[in-house]
Amino acid sequence: MLHTARRRWLTGVAAVAVGAIVLTACASQRDDGGDGDDASGDVDTTFVFGASGDPASLDPAFASDGETFRVARQIFEGLVGTVPGTADPAPLLAKSWEQPDDTTYVFTLEEGVTFHDGTDFNAEAVCFNFDRQNAFTGVAASQSMAYYWGVIMRGFGADSIYDSCTADSETQATITLKQPFAGFIPALSLPSFSIQSPTALEKYGADDIGGTEEAPVQSEYGQGHPTGTGPFVFDSISPGEQTVLKANPDYWGEQGVVEEVIFRVIGDTTARRQALEAGSIDGYDLVAPADLKSLEDAGFSLVNRDPFNVLYLGMNQAAPGLSDPKVRQAIALAIDKDALITQVLPEGTVAATQFMPEAVIGWNEDVTTYDYDPEAAKALLAEAGYTDANPLTITFNYPVNISRPYMPNPEQIFTNLQSQLEAVGIVLNPVTNEWVEYLDLIQGGTDHGIHLLGWTGDYNDPDNFVGTFFGLPTNEWGFDNAELFDALTAARGLATEEEQETAYAAINEQIMEFLPGVPLAHPVPTLAFDARVTSYPASPVQDEVYNMVELSE
Repeated sequence: MLHTARRRWLTGVAAVAVGAIVLTACASQRDDGGDGDDASGDVDTTFVFGASGDPASLDPAFASDGETFRVARQIFEGLVGTVPGTADPAPLLAKSWEQPDDTTYVFTLEEGVTFHDGTDFNAEAVCFNFDRQNAFTGVAASQSMAYYWGVIMRGFGADSIYDSCTADSETQATITLKQPFAGFIPALSLPSFSIQSPTALEKYGADDIGGTEEAPVQSEYGQGHPTGTGPFVFDSISPGEQTVLKANPDYWGEQGVVEEVIFRVIGDTTARRQALEAGSIDGYDLVAPADLKSLEDAGFSLVNRDPFNVLYLGMNQAAPGLSDPKVRQAIALAIDKDALITQVLPEGTVAATQFMPEAVIGWNEDVTTYDYDPEAAKALLAEAGYTDANPLTITFNYPVNISRPYMPNPEQIFTNLQSQLEAVGIVLNPVTNEWVEYLDLIQGGTDHGIHLLGWTGDYNDPDNFVGTFFGLPTNEWGFDNAELFDALTAARGLATEEEQETAYAAINEQIMEFLPGVPLAHPVPTLAFDARVTSYPASPVQDEVYNMVELSE
């Protein structure tokens, strides 16, 4: 295969409709926006986005959540990006690539690109980054840190499917895998595979990760020195308040109109809406379903992403009771997905029958389902030994002060599910955490029970959904199912779409019979903007880079 170059610019960008009422969001209204105006004084070039949380790390190698990726995509670029408005791979720092065999990829790189510290991007920098991640050990290699390398490359060092990277010349790098992986090229569009400055990584001790797997401590680099090739340069971060980026004056691509980006942390959905209405931010993601009509009526612009996601109720089989399939089936039967969607999720949301959306290869319309049946749930609990006198008691973990595309209102989702589960006699012990601590708890340890999480697909490949969830033993799910692991390992190496379709359809049935969790819904994520934002690059995989934002005033 040969793929040709595409720079990150406005081709194919989804346009944002301008609302009927124009609300000026000048720099003085947005507090810390600086002077923000261009030389003509006509356009305020500061773009303020209401984020639901801080980035977990400024080093994308240690990133696995949307808020971190949102910031990383402005600073960093990888070999592969996405076609605007889609989940499909497209050239980025690699202007083309060839695949001479099932495990070898030869990348031809863009020339004249420099990192933010002035050092050169070249094939040696590419190999440095790949070799660096494969060499992670200890806390750095834990599930709560280098999550994506571990999942996609199936481990580190000798355990990894990554074999080698060679710098054939300044502008050509060859990456070799130990075994075929059909999703390798799409996977490289993840921010976790961004190419970072080797000089900066070494200077600021990027691999000096402290703490424990449950409570890791970021390196000096990861706390304040991210250095990539992207259209924006890191300026500052004030945890709990904001992250500030400046336009890269030496960007190799088209820079666009935005000269400063401020990610203002506003954890509460209502507070984000109020900030938009007050003119202190230009836009925000994950609009609460109840706010859609009032914002539209007030003249704000609403943009929907295609629901390339899944919300699920995870079950940690290492927790008491949850290793029993009858218990897991009972929990599934106790949940009324339609009621959940109608009462607390956005309009247009559809119920999930499996752990991937219908658009992904291998979605199976005939999988085993667990339709709402509270009496059957009670009967299964009784068969498992749980009665009114001896009820099943489990911890229910969920995050607070955060919104995700698949989970816009976790507190409301929890409350809805709590009433349904308690109605069949299950006793719940609710435990809440802030977002970063929540991810560390679920992914880094075993002290959790049932929990709310989900996934927005990063690229269009079934391995990015079911392979990411269930391809290896993880702390989140707490089970060891060799048959499932082997099936997923075999499927990720298949070369044709037809082979993948058959294999993943069977795997989806296998998963739903095993029932490691309950897929709940595919929510529709909505963004809201001030009318001065005339174009925003909405992407189903959130590959949204702000040099592509257009502003009218």
